[in-house]
Amino acid sequence: MEDIGILFILVYLMIVITVIEINTTIFVVTGLDRKIARFQVISMLTGTGFTTGESELIIDHPVRRRLGAFLILFGAFSLAVIISAISNLLTDSFYTMEIAYIAAGLIVLLFILRAPSVRKKLTKKLKSELKENYTLADLPISDVLLMDEDDEVREISIKEDSPFIGKVFNEIVDPEEDIKLLFIKRGDINIRNKAFNTALKAGDRLLLYGNNPLISEKFEKGS
Repeated sequence: MEDIGILFILVYLMIVITVIEINTTIFVVTGLDRKIARFQVISMLTGTGFTTGESELIIDHPVRRRLGAFLILFGAFSLAVIISAISNLLTDSFYTMEIAYIAAGLIVLLFILRAPSVRKKLTKKLKSELKENYTLADLPISDVLLMDEDDEVREISIKEDSPFIGKVFNEIVDPEEDIKLLFIKRGDINIRNKAFNTALKAGDRLLLYGNNPLISEKFEKGS
């Protein structure tokens, strides 16, 4: 009976690890970096509650929030199951084969989700759901603004020796070019309404939206 109980715990731990990998894969499909995704999944599953800035990437995204709620509940349930299994190793019967079937099914699901064609379809499906079921205010900035592969929101700092000092934005970027100035951050002040007519100073930070390669080309020497 003891050997069966230990086997049960090992199989259930395999389920937990597979759940971590499945949710990590889904988070990656939503646009999250894999390392960040895995760390946040483990954090939610174990209830350790890391409140890093990266956690906002989960909270601000409606699909990731739902996955996070599942992970928190599954983590609490798993802890109870493992504690119960350990405390009853010598007395209770264990449904090891049933749990093994579940583990095998989850592993198969993980491999399916990692297939490039499936990930592509899932990404398209999730983006479609976000557009249909959520308002723009509910969506993260990446899903609202980054429509093309080269789209980017970037912060550019103006250095002391920048050739852009004293110039206004329209003198640096042609209005027809695919770069938009969202605002200028000058110390604790955000200049938005008069951003295009404000002469730049050393230390200014420009929040730009547009074509990332073009932004790099335009501001390579001045930032």
